[in-house]
Amino acid sequence: MKKALLICLVSAVTTTLFFSCKKEEPKHPNILFIMSDDHAYQAISAYSDKLLQTPNIDRIAQEGMLFTNACVTNSICAPSRAVILTGKHSHLNGKVDNYFPFDTTNVTFPQILQANGYQTAMFGKLHFGNNPKGFDEFKILPDQGHYYNPDFITKKEGKITLTGYVTDLITDMTINWLKNEREKDKPFFLAYLHKAPHREWLPAERHYKEFINRSFPEPTTLFDDYEGRGRAAHEQEMNLLEHMNWAGDSKIFPENMDKLGIKESHSYDKANYTNTVGRMNPEQRKVWDATYGKMNEEFMKRYPSMSRTDQMKWRYQRYMQDYLGSIAAVDEGVGKVLDFLKANGLDENTIVVYTSDQGFYLGEHGWFDKRFIYDESFKTPLLIKWPGVIKAGSKNTQMVQNLDFAQTFLDAAGIAAPADMQGESLVPIFKGQGQNFRDAAYYHYYEYPSVHMVKRHYGIVTEKFKLIHFYYDIDEWELYDRLNDPNEMKNVYNDPKYANVRDELHKKLAALRVKYKDSEALDKMYIEKYKELEKSGKIFR
Repeated sequence: MKKALLICLVSAVTTTLFFSCKKEEPKHPNILFIMSDDHAYQAISAYSDKLLQTPNIDRIAQEGMLFTNACVTNSICAPSRAVILTGKHSHLNGKVDNYFPFDTTNVTFPQILQANGYQTAMFGKLHFGNNPKGFDEFKILPDQGHYYNPDFITKKEGKITLTGYVTDLITDMTINWLKNEREKDKPFFLAYLHKAPHREWLPAERHYKEFINRSFPEPTTLFDDYEGRGRAAHEQEMNLLEHMNWAGDSKIFPENMDKLGIKESHSYDKANYTNTVGRMNPEQRKVWDATYGKMNEEFMKRYPSMSRTDQMKWRYQRYMQDYLGSIAAVDEGVGKVLDFLKANGLDENTIVVYTSDQGFYLGEHGWFDKRFIYDESFKTPLLIKWPGVIKAGSKNTQMVQNLDFAQTFLDAAGIAAPADMQGESLVPIFKGQGQNFRDAAYYHYYEYPSVHMVKRHYGIVTEKFKLIHFYYDIDEWELYDRLNDPNEMKNVYNDPKYANVRDELHKKLAALRVKYKDSEALDKMYIEKYKELEKSGKIFR
């Protein structure tokens, strides 16, 4: 009997020692991908506090890494999202602009994560496709969506309309999924995608009441005359005074425009603005009209005596008040989600990414919108934290791109990426091992002639220089010294001092075109297909 007891005791101790010494398998990290629409890096205080404080978004950088040279492959909404999902440049995934269809034969990284045991969900703005592949659950805005009382396309309920402010609703959906629908035994990929701060900017009531009374510093290039640059800069239609809408963008009531004899840059704008605010319920509309009505009254008094310089300055302030006011709710929402992760013990094993689908002009060069390869459009905010992997408070200056997200997430999950993906995993950078990551980024913009009239162009960007080829109805080259001319005011393509740099960049650009399987033949093909869309009346100008 004693012998039997001794054997049992030894067996129990041995088993205990085995399991206590056995190394736990590392858990696959959760991934929270937060993306806003048109959120300029200049409007995040981790980059610059001149315009706005974003304490919650900043927390991601404080606990992780801030990327100061992150950029996109094609600065326009839907194509950027297609690049992110596929890990392929626009000319291969088919979504070269907002008109061309996405090639649905592409395999997206959420599909791969889902097939490898991840629970997946998407809430907010996708911008193309009503049935995103690879998601167990989704609630997405149709096309651009609305700021107030928006519609959502859902996987389970079909189309629904919700009462409230879009940023708050998307945040609530995200937290509800984490709290009530997440399967706790599975890692998750969660896409938390904001409409804000996309044009036309309608802040939440709590923010427009505050921001409409704020003033903001003007950019030094607000009155840029584009001297020394080519036709593309001169012929764009992105100027705050000339091309921004008075009703939708600046919130001048249509009846007041008529009284003042103000002609709109786009004939549809008055009706568009009326329809947009028309989604508000009586309570929402009453507060909106009272707040913006007061601004309208003051403008009516001032406008007759305003010079064009005065008008430009006024429009810049109006732009910033609504644009930055729209971001305020995004920052609050990010804070709520980060707080939920922490309170529920999810923060330690969750990769959190904050980015935008591209950069945006906040009055630099007198512009709004994006599209150009110039920095304010080309560069995008990127802040990532991964506790235990990324050193808190670190910074990175390398040329990372939205092309890299797919491979990064797959690598972090321990999944091999498909061979046809074209980006690079950022995981080595996270671990401090990515010293020779990428020495140049490739860019290609296609949507011309169309809204904003930014000409077709492609180019190569290094940390020091930028070489651009504008084509289609022109054939012009530009070269910028990014270190000595950060505002990109002087094209030095024909400067003899830069001849060697220019020649070397031409060679590198040609090599990148080959590497990424882009070509003059593809340029011509997309031009011809675009002309067919023009003839069918599907292109908006």
